[in-house]
Amino acid sequence: MRIERRKLRRSVICWLALAPLAVVVLFPFAVMFLTAVKPADEVFVYPAHWLPSTFRWANFADMWQAVKFGVALRNSLVVSVSATVLAIAVSIPAAYAMARYRFSGKGPYRQFLLVTQMLSPILLVIGLFRLAAMIHVGGGNMVDKHISVIVAYGAFNIAFAVWMMSSYFATIPPDLEESAWLEGCGRARAVLKVFLPLAVPAMVVTAIFTFINGWNEFAVVYTLIRSDANKTLTVQITDLVAGRYTVEWHQVMAATLLATLPVSVLFAWLQRYLVKGLALGAVK
Repeated sequence: MRIERRKLRRSVICWLALAPLAVVVLFPFAVMFLTAVKPADEVFVYPAHWLPSTFRWANFADMWQAVKFGVALRNSLVVSVSATVLAIAVSIPAAYAMARYRFSGKGPYRQFLLVTQMLSPILLVIGLFRLAAMIHVGGGNMVDKHISVIVAYGAFNIAFAVWMMSSYFATIPPDLEESAWLEGCGRARAVLKVFLPLAVPAMVVTAIFTFINGWNEFAVVYTLIRSDANKTLTVQITDLVAGRYTVEWHQVMAATLLATLPVSVLFAWLQRYLVKGLALGAVK
């Protein structure tokens, strides 16, 4: 009984300590939700009212048509998932080489990877646009095509992925691979059968961060994509505000909420399994 009371007391203290942080994190979502369900004439009223007089759920349906949310959602998923797969596929061999082999210039190369993270993609958008315009594939250039955005996103995230995975790969004992060699496995088969299963937690964590970076990125897709049929959510939501005489803020908040909430819930849900996976990998 005493142990249970101590656990209960400790849980209450932890929740009380975390309550202010939870309020700060959830407050923007509450504002977005309450604004999204307000009638249009109640968004700008004085004095301001937090709660709407009636919850107008039709705002989400109106926003879905105005933003073409379904098409933009599909484009965001295609671009983000493809860029994540590209970045992880290229980064795994590089991270493995960084963790397992010694070669001249390894230290400066690691520092170079770190320095590249200080550069914002917006510094390179003009060069990327000119490069996409010069490359001709299938009778046209690469402007207004998803493949150009996917390659750009993947390239921007490769340095981060290599840096993150190489640190974890270095913690996996090389004796496990050597044992597989003694059992008759080649180097490539030992990596596939022994090393990579133990490295799954690091790859999952890196993939999640890479996916979120691609999902939230704006400057590159805004520069390279022109047509509404190929725009992602970040650009379509921005178009609700940019260049308009009147802004329908209830639609903007509805679109922002639907674009942000799924990724936040997915990240919060997977975080538990990521910690568990890291612990299991350490036990193995």
